[in-house]
Amino acid sequence: MSKAPWVLDTNVVLDLFHFDDPVARPLRLAFDAGALPCAASPATLAEWRRVLGYPEFGLDVAAQARLYAGYADRVLPRPDGASMRLPRCRDADDQKFLQLAACCGSVLVSKDRALLTLARRVTGFAIVSPGEAVRRLSRQA
Repeated sequence: MSKAPWVLDTNVVLDLFHFDDPVARPLRLAFDAGALPCAASPATLAEWRRVLGYPEFGLDVAAQARLYAGYADRVLPRPDGASMRLPRCRDADDQKFLQLAACCGSVLVSKDRALLTLARRVTGFAIVSPGEAVRRLSRQA
């Protein structure tokens, strides 16, 4: 296992904690077992909290708090990423995940096509899909 904490974008965290996506389930099991350290910044956690309140998820306040804490209380806190030389993501809301992964020198796990297309343009960290993340995790075990 890499010592650097991994970074999960908000959609992946939703897959792990709300949707129980079968593709991402091994990541959740590894996270729960302490074998997948993850990092989050104030900005990424603020997005997690905000997204949990979206009406389409139908989560009451108690469920939102439970899901938020299930992730936020167990990640490694990192400061918001400094402005560094990184490619600009088409979706400005995703830039914080690039910055965090660059600061950690780790793996950014995302389903977002805009982020995944930047994988060849970044150095010092990887951007992978949940399926690829599971494959990397199994190779490290």
